[in-house]
Amino acid sequence: MYYQPTSVEEIKEVLALARQQNKRVKVVGGGHSPSDIACTDGFMIHMGKMNRVLQVDTEKKQVTVEAGILLADLHPQLDKHGLALSNLGAVSDVTAAGVIGSGTHNTGIKHGILATQVVALTLLTADGTILECSESSNAEVFQAARVHLGCLGVILTITLQCVPQFHLQETSFPSTLKEVLDNLDSHLKKSEYFRFLWFPHSENVSIIYQDHTNKPPSSSANWFWDYAIGFYLLEFLLWISTFLPGLVGWINRFFFWLLFTGKKENSNLSHKIFSYECRFKQHVQDWAIPREKTKEALLELKAMLEANPKVVAHYPVEVRFTRGDDILLSPCFQRDSCYMNIIMYRPYGKDVPRLDYWLAYETIMKKVGGRPHWAKAHNCTRKDFEKMYPAFPKFCAIREKLDPTGMFLNVYLEKVFY
Repeated sequence: MYYQPTSVEEIKEVLALARQQNKRVKVVGGGHSPSDIACTDGFMIHMGKMNRVLQVDTEKKQVTVEAGILLADLHPQLDKHGLALSNLGAVSDVTAAGVIGSGTHNTGIKHGILATQVVALTLLTADGTILECSESSNAEVFQAARVHLGCLGVILTITLQCVPQFHLQETSFPSTLKEVLDNLDSHLKKSEYFRFLWFPHSENVSIIYQDHTNKPPSSSANWFWDYAIGFYLLEFLLWISTFLPGLVGWINRFFFWLLFTGKKENSNLSHKIFSYECRFKQHVQDWAIPREKTKEALLELKAMLEANPKVVAHYPVEVRFTRGDDILLSPCFQRDSCYMNIIMYRPYGKDVPRLDYWLAYETIMKKVGGRPHWAKAHNCTRKDFEKMYPAFPKFCAIREKLDPTGMFLNVYLEKVFY
């Protein structure tokens, strides 16, 4: 059964019906996650109609929103009040509750995952109780619920800490893998939101700096290069490479030469620079590893590809950095982290063999102490999570107390908790 409630009372009715019929319940957000985290054979609640901005406190620079609001709809509302979120992921067609619940992140070693911007939330539990959660009220639940995996209850409202509205300048320029890994600390200090793209089967790297600016908006976007070449030609060549896999290394090097060898600059409002279009259908893995393991892990991934010429990897491997936090199931729990995102495109929807690449990558990530992104594909089970997360037993105890009958579980979450 599929529900689109418009009020808390309607959600309570759905939960009462679920208790009566012994059904499970899953709340779904923007549907962006490529994992099965929101799937269910029971009741599905879509929060799309509970999407209002409830309060803007310009003095504290805080905004309280209903859980179903899309970030894309929140940005213009914050613009009106001269406010912004200090960090955002690449996609804004996602709900506020979904973004925090899956541990969504961006980059910037001074910045945590997006859930670290949450200062309060309200949670409706399986028995119909509403909990107000913050550092000072239900603090343990708050520590768990900021990355909630949809398994603690229904998030109703979220209060986010904002900052004054700001503009960003994005500068991208070419480099090499050796240069960026040898000078990682220097790059991290130089730019507030630093990330880089490595092109597998080559030494090529594109470095991206994003920093506060007073410059007026400007763009180096160009339909011919961004779409005709960067999308249509690339998709066609990737499709050909499904018959001739040896072409992939050449494609990666060719497109670096075509699109990434010059310096590019763009400036705009922060949310317009943070967000970008994911044009392709794709399979993605994204693990957080201890920041000091960045060089070791990337060089091992590169060596694995060189030793196994039949394993091909599409560009880019995107490398981002995030500050540690104290959220129980945050992949950055108690450590500054490097996220290493690998990708395999599906040209014209066609699946590309990726399992050898996936397995080799996961093996390296586990070896260096990695933790997978909750919204992306992975093969981990409870045994893995017990090793990865020092606070895993604490989260489990909170979950079992809030949802003793497992109303908010599904097949994905049973692998996590059982």
